[in-house]
Amino acid sequence: MLTMKNICLVWLLVAFTFVGRAQDEYVLSDQSKLTISGTSTVHDWTVAANALSGRLGYDGTAPTEIDFEVAVENIQSERGAAMDKKMHAALKKEEHPTITFKLKEVKDKSIFVGVLNIAGVENSVEIPVDMESDSEGLKITGKKQLTLQDYGMESPTAMFGQIIVGDEVTVNFDLRFSKN
Repeated sequence: MLTMKNICLVWLLVAFTFVGRAQDEYVLSDQSKLTISGTSTVHDWTVAANALSGRLGYDGTAPTEIDFEVAVENIQSERGAAMDKKMHAALKKEEHPTITFKLKEVKDKSIFVGVLNIAGVENSVEIPVDMESDSEGLKITGKKQLTLQDYGMESPTAMFGQIIVGDEVTVNFDLRFSKN
C-alpha cells in the first residue's frame, strides 16, 4: 500500500530525474559566419553562406544535439552571378535547397560526429571544433576539408572547361549560439 511518505519519495525521484537531464536550448545568432574556400586552375576562391539557421541543446559540458542548416541559394561569391549559378548547379540547389548537419555524438568535447547532407548525399563526418562558453552563449569554431566527389558533385568549370574548380574545399565556421 502506498503511503504519503512513499508518494513523496516517488515524486522527488521523478523531479530529480528531470533536473538531472535538464539541458539548455540555444539558437544560432546572426553573428555566425560560414565560408567555403577552394582552388581552381586560375585562382583561389571563397564564398560566404549568408543564411544560416540552427539550434543546439547543451548539458553544461557539451552539446547534446545540434541541427544546423544552410540555404544553398544564399551561398554567394564576390565574383558575381555567373560563379554563383555554377556553384548552385553543382550543389543541386533546385533538388536540394539546403545543406544540413545533425549531431550524433561528441568525442572528447572537441570532435563533433554527425551526418552532413550536401546535394542530397549524406555522409558521416567528424569535425574538430573549439568551443567556448560565455555570458553571451556558446561559440563554436573550426574547419573541415571536404571532397566534392564524396557528395556526388562534379567540379564546376568555366571558359569551355579551361577553368576547373578543385575537388577539395574547406569549410570554415564561426558559429555563435544564444540561449533561447
